[in-house]
Amino acid sequence: MPVRLRKFIGMIGLVALVVVYAIVSTAFAVAQLADKGPLVHLAFYVGSGLAWILPAMLIVKWMEGRPKADK
Repeated sequence: MPVRLRKFIGMIGLVALVVVYAIVSTAFAVAQLADKGPLVHLAFYVGSGLAWILPAMLIVKWMEGRPKADK
């Protein structure tokens, strides 16, 4: 796969990941954390704010992967 195409697909994947993750995380927070205290909110938003980094790192690693040499 050409490098430019790989990076384009990865960029689309990263944008989709952030959008879907933000919607799911916010929906969960609204549904489950409405009656919780401020420390629970803080812990949730810190945790969920960092949790999207792991799948994003995998996408970036795939984007930057070296093309396989043809045999």
